Amino acid sequence: MINVTEAAAQKAITLISSGESDSETDLGLRMKVIGGGCSGFQYDLEFGEAKGTDRVFEFHGLKVFIDPRSSLYLAGSVLDYNDGLMESGFKITNPNAKNTCGCGESFSV
Repeated sequence: MINVTEAAAQKAITLISSGESDSETDLGLRMKVIGGGCSGFQYDLEFGEAKGTDRVFEFHGLKVFIDPRSSLYLAGSVLDYNDGLMESGFKITNPNAKNTCGCGESFSV
């Protein structure tokens, strides 16, 4: 199971709402782990609809879609959003990550 903070959910809902799609009710945030980066894996966040095998969660009104493979790597993770002066954007805190790269964009397990 993952968790999404209220700040992250509200930002994602705002971004989805600013799109030009008429079917916004079916849209959500897809969280995915893909191969790449300097540590082996990296996160991929995108807006879209659920796919057939996705696990669907809802946090603070935001639908979150995670494929079965990615759910193994994301278990226990927290998605947050920070809008500070020095740092702004979505951040994933993953207890399964053993190492991360210097830029914080990739991880290994």
